Amino acid sequence: MKSTSEKTFVELLQKHQNIVHKICRLYTNDVDAHNDLFQEISIQLWKAYPKFRGESKFSTWMYRVGLNTSITLYRKSLRRVESQRIESVAYKLSYEDYDDTKDEQLKLIYAAVHKLNDIEKGIIFLYLENKNYREISETLGISEVNARVRMTRIKTKLKTQLTS
Repeated sequence: MKSTSEKTFVELLQKHQNIVHKICRLYTNDVDAHNDLFQEISIQLWKAYPKFRGESKFSTWMYRVGLNTSITLYRKSLRRVESQRIESVAYKLSYEDYDDTKDEQLKLIYAAVHKLNDIEKGIIFLYLENKNYREISETLGISEVNARVRMTRIKTKLKTQLTS
């Protein structure tokens, strides 16, 4: 029998799992890596959930844990994400397939974003999720001014890549 906390976590994760899929799409290039990273982020969210105090929205907290997990794993230059078997965790998730077939423009944008460094990917991701600079700075642990400056530079980089 699931505890109330576990049930609440599973419901929140299922409700907001597209956030994790979007993060995985940014930091991976194939389905297997996407699935491995999704699983690892889910596990890290579960491990961190007892410390979630509700001072921010669950989705904001989820962005932070997901991005930090992705950045940490990929900074270690791992080609494949080391992960735990999901069966070893007490909860089960229903998995929704992520529709990866977008039009050519979206593929070009993702290709350009993949060329950005880890922090830049996080900034552009949060920006495209309509997060304001305060939320971006809080999520990534940088100053608001730094977030603005980096965003301006990222826009320039992307524009250059997409028009060349």
